Amino acid sequence: MPSSAGTVTPGLATFLASLKVSPVETSIEQLVSLLKRRQIRNSQPCAIATAHLLRRVLRAVRVADLAKLLERVQQVGQRLIAAQPRELAIGNIVRRVLGLIRDEAEENRDGEVPAHFDMGRESCYNGDTGPVPKETSNERPPVLANQISYAVGTKGSAVPSLFSFAPSKVTSPLSTPGTRTPGSESPVVAPVLSTADTTHDLIAEVVEGVQEVIDELNQADDQIAGYALDHIHAGEMVLTHTPSMTVQKFFLKAAAKRKFTVVYAETSPIDHQAAHVTGIADDGGDEVEGNSERFLKAMTVAGVTVLLVPFSAVFVLMSRINKVVLDTHVVSANGGLVAAAGAKIISKAANVHHTPVVVLSGVYKLSPIYPFNVGALIGYGDPKDVIGSQHGGLTQKVNVENPLFDYVPANLVDLYITNLGGHAPSYLYRIVADHYRSEDLHFMGSELE
Repeated sequence: MPSSAGTVTPGLATFLASLKVSPVETSIEQLVSLLKRRQIRNSQPCAIATAHLLRRVLRAVRVADLAKLLERVQQVGQRLIAAQPRELAIGNIVRRVLGLIRDEAEENRDGEVPAHFDMGRESCYNGDTGPVPKETSNERPPVLANQISYAVGTKGSAVPSLFSFAPSKVTSPLSTPGTRTPGSESPVVAPVLSTADTTHDLIAEVVEGVQEVIDELNQADDQIAGYALDHIHAGEMVLTHTPSMTVQKFFLKAAAKRKFTVVYAETSPIDHQAAHVTGIADDGGDEVEGNSERFLKAMTVAGVTVLLVPFSAVFVLMSRINKVVLDTHVVSANGGLVAAAGAKIISKAANVHHTPVVVLSGVYKLSPIYPFNVGALIGYGDPKDVIGSQHGGLTQKVNVENPLFDYVPANLVDLYITNLGGHAPSYLYRIVADHYRSEDLHFMGSELE
């Protein structure tokens, strides 16, 4: 008797479920296998899987050395990137985790420096141990914040210092535990923590930071949709060309209060089927396929007028389009983006007609990598989707390519909307600098070669 339970297809959901019971090395091998077979693909699922795996790896770490901890995360990241080099979101998450480790380590290191918090200030003095720097080896004692400065050689005369009126903190690298400082009556000894305790606290803080990254990944689309009413206005005609969850939520959020028209350009053969069967996933993860036009129905139910047009009509209709809204696969450091095939033609047509191009992208898609080799970013699909087997004679004489992505340069994009708000392409470098450490930019070497 056949089993009533259906066969479970390996994917993001099955991988996340297996993380709770599988050993770390088994989970790493499983994710590498899923990435190679493209059973986990696209930026958000790859980023979520990477973040959950790294959190699992950190919880299982038993090293008491910061360098070994960084090396462990780098090794796992290198294996994942090698499995699918074009998914730059994997490298982005690995760099975020490496940055968290370095930031927490620096905070813990700063917390171990002796600080005289009982006095409400930090003191600077010339210690008796170690060489005294030349610039501080004078007869005049240093000026202390919120104190009275006494002139050298003057007895009984006190001259208030101007520095005492402004709150400031002066630190000295010569401060050592157990030494007496000017103005203190007893030496203050900093607590000394064991290496094991410090590393344990560090890992716990990093794991908490990784959880915040996971929450950011799950909430990115909803946060981007929160800016929809600022950019979609009543009576507008908006063009898009991919059945993206990010774009769909963006439109549905605006449709709650605005009446507008969406012109959907189907890019056959890549997403011809997806344009009709893709719907909103219940868990916000992978796309859900059905046997009806769920993508169009979700928009029409919300009161949005949807026009499905062939891709060849994009240039003709662009003069009536108010703005173009695109989803992206990854955004490079120079402001360019990799999107589904057809995005470059749409962007060029919009540029000719002076139609603004708005790109929706989560911060996790912003990569610090510059696209020196654009061809390495472009993936290719099955050629038989373009020319079927019935044209066998033709395929023996020509090379058929079916590109899945386009690279759109930054000069064709007017605005990026991330979960942090709207930004010009020229400002993305600042967001990249805020989210990644310079030490971790090239831990993998060149990801695009």
